[in-house]
Amino acid sequence: MQHVYDLSTLHPERPALLTIGVFDGVHRGHQHLIAHLVSEAHAHHQQAVVLTLFPHPDLMLRGLRGRYYLTSPERKADLLGAIGVDLVITYPFNEAVQHMRAASFVDELLAHLKLAGLWITADFALGYEREGDFAFLESQGVQKGFAVRAIDLLQNGADGYVVISSSTIRAALVAGEVDQATALLGRPYSMTGTVVHGDHRGRTIGFPTANVETWDEQVIPANGVYACFATIEATGERFKAVTNVGQRPTFDGIDTRIEAHLLDFDRDVYGARLTVEFVARLRGEQKFAGIDALVAQIRADAEAGRGLLDNYKAGDHAGFAPTQTLP
Repeated sequence: MQHVYDLSTLHPERPALLTIGVFDGVHRGHQHLIAHLVSEAHAHHQQAVVLTLFPHPDLMLRGLRGRYYLTSPERKADLLGAIGVDLVITYPFNEAVQHMRAASFVDELLAHLKLAGLWITADFALGYEREGDFAFLESQGVQKGFAVRAIDLLQNGADGYVVISSSTIRAALVAGEVDQATALLGRPYSMTGTVVHGDHRGRTIGFPTANVETWDEQVIPANGVYACFATIEATGERFKAVTNVGQRPTFDGIDTRIEAHLLDFDRDVYGARLTVEFVARLRGEQKFAGIDALVAQIRADAEAGRGLLDNYKAGDHAGFAPTQTLP
């Protein structure tokens, strides 16, 4: 899989079947749509291409601030590549792009891609004031030699529907409902960062933790204690873990931290890159009367987390049936 940030660097040999969107999180709806595009492209000896926007248009158009993303551009590209996408273009969304006319954007795509087809949802639009809607792009395709296809939304089940969207996943994480986020993503929500030195209190009470410094624009699940898997990037080793997210109220902490206690593990991992996958929330954040009460609760959390993770099966999201997907 090739990942680029600049269209001008491309020199494609094969025609491209393209879809455009933000695709934050690469959730089950995205996966469903893109898997069909990949299958169609490869059946016709075409490149499966995804153009994704960064920064997220919401941040510019709605003036949003703080932690908003479910995936970094690099993580998103990796997830798309795992579906079979051949080329991911992370296209810079800035003020100039915001005011670009739709026809000009199409011409830029044509100048750098052998564009054979464009797959979009019926409500998709690009360009200045969203002038490049489906009808406009279909007309451009007729004029300029590429096919435009409307992608159907995923629907399943007869008892109403559940909408899969990035915003729904963000809301679930902010509420601490990581099991719901897992169901919508099709995998546990994860955060990757470098293990940095903290105040070393965990080691003094018998529960050393890896203090993970993550990307400051990615959503953090609600404060609390979680059963997790933790993977050391350099070696690929994966461990069961119990992770505290929060301000450490027993010690009067004020900054939000992600501190993973890896079970059955006793090595120095400072400076290593660690990926934490949030499987289940064990409890909310609590303040304890003293160290003894805290240690007793940590022991209970570790046992509860171990039992849950011992029985965890990837892909087992019982009770969830996706019935409609939004891009």
